[in-house]
Amino acid sequence: MNKKTIWITGGSTGIGKALAIKFANEGWNVAISARRENLLREISDNHENINSFPLDVTNKDKCKEVFNNIKNQFENIDICFFSTGTWNPKKEKDIDVEQIEDVFKVNFFGTLNSIKSVEKYFKEKKSGIITIVSSIAGYRGLPNSTGYGPSKSALNNLAESLYFDFKRSNVRICLVSPGFIKTPMTDKNDFKMPFLKTTDYAAEKIYDGLINKKNFEIHFPKSLTLILKILSFLPSKIYFGLIGKMTKYQKND
Repeated sequence: MNKKTIWITGGSTGIGKALAIKFANEGWNVAISARRENLLREISDNHENINSFPLDVTNKDKCKEVFNNIKNQFENIDICFFSTGTWNPKKEKDIDVEQIEDVFKVNFFGTLNSIKSVEKYFKEKKSGIITIVSSIAGYRGLPNSTGYGPSKSALNNLAESLYFDFKRSNVRICLVSPGFIKTPMTDKNDFKMPFLKTTDYAAEKIYDGLINKKNFEIHFPKSLTLILKILSFLPSKIYFGLIGKMTKYQKND
């Protein structure tokens, strides 16, 4: 009767799916959303505590409608975990304006639509956690990342801005910055991914960060993220030189 509830977008595959199963196994009610209804249904059919709520987060009105449906079913929502994202490495190497617009529409505005749909509820409730999933690609600029990296950088800034706004209502804003996690999205990468981890590893780190710790940012694996955090503080000339060598980027002189 008093089960806690989490709503997860991007819950059909990858980190979102693994986290849904983790929370369900811990006894939580889990509402999962994504565009692919068949994948959602498959997960909910196999896990008693997981319920399917199909959603395209680029549709503002649908975000509100789905959240209201979740709220009506479970009454109390404790955590929202917004992890919808898209990535097409083949189109990131050039400035493909249409592609970049699509990436921002899903990664940034899709997340923003989701947050907007729960804003009033959490501010009136005066408790809970809103989680924004970003990426290590949002720390600083990287080669061949004309849309994905900038969209994640925008989410980092958004999370910091919202932190102040929601803190006044006793609502925690949490930023999640994963390194390389083996998912259908990272499977598209054509380069060696350092410190590659599983979705189960990511789910454990996120669960621990949300439930047992109070930090603003949950980032992992530390062996990679701490290096990138140090690099992000370096002057541009040094940063560009190091990243260029690490990624074998060649200047066109």
